[in-house]
Amino acid sequence: MIQPPRYGLVAYVKDPVGEFVEQLRRDLHPELPHLASHLSLLPPRCLQGSESKAIETLEEICAGIEPFEVSLGEVETFIPVTPTVFIRVAHAAFRMRALHGRLNTGVLAFEEQWPYMPHLTIAKLAAESQAQSAYLTARQRWSEFSGSRCIHVTDLTFVRELEPNHWVDLAPVPLGRRLVKG
Repeated sequence: MIQPPRYGLVAYVKDPVGEFVEQLRRDLHPELPHLASHLSLLPPRCLQGSESKAIETLEEICAGIEPFEVSLGEVETFIPVTPTVFIRVAHAAFRMRALHGRLNTGVLAFEEQWPYMPHLTIAKLAAESQAQSAYLTARQRWSEFSGSRCIHVTDLTFVRELEPNHWVDLAPVPLGRRLVKG
């Protein structure tokens, strides 16, 4: 049976912190080096309608949300629930939770398996033992990272999963109303 496609909404992290996480992911989980660093605003979900209606909903809601900044905290894991290593959003996580709550509506509505927690995934591994080892390495390297731990969230991207762990960008979704220069 063919599964319906899954969709998500992400804020790509291009700053030095994004580059740091992508390099760390390549080192810890070389099978998945192509995943771009991102904060998920809407974790993977099936739509309750069309892609075009989803994009329209996203644009409508996000036009009223001003860009914001978040700061990253410590490296953590979701063990024993899932063998995932991540960096927690420490400052302004409430902004991400509020936006997630507003976006989880209509065509985008989805009952999540776990409560939404803002974070930047480093790697989702196959086994708990691998995640424990990756966690120790990531924690050590993150403690040595000297760049800014702040992320400016100004644009989001609506994405669709083509196959497991392979996502394609469908539409940019800017935050706030931008002035058009004439």
